Amino acid sequence: MTKKNPNLTAEQKLILFEEGTETPGSSELNYEKRDGFYHCVNCDAKLFESKTKYESGSGWPSFYDSLKDVFETKTDHHLGYARTEYHCKSCGGHHGHIFDDGPAPTGKRFCNNGACLVFKSK
Repeated sequence: MTKKNPNLTAEQKLILFEEGTETPGSSELNYEKRDGFYHCVNCDAKLFESKTKYESGSGWPSFYDSLKDVFETKTDHHLGYARTEYHCKSCGGHHGHIFDDGPAPTGKRFCNNGACLVFKSK
């Protein structure tokens, strides 16, 4: 059983533990430009470094790489086709999907629900 942070909002619980999705363009983290790290809102695991964040035009905070060994993946077919879904390895919380349309050097786009992230500046 995944331990849930008692301070999570209903939206965060829906996204993290029922694999929901926030409305595109709704996260203030889309506009975050400072140096720092993005952490899991549930367990505080450090997931992304700000230097890997970029504007994908998708409406969700996007990163071309994550920190090493912080996610587990699985295939989901919720929309009728296969997508790679990723979850925080520490707490099991769903964060988003990985696509192969990102920039160099990885070519990946980690499309993350901003409601599931906490930004901490350096």
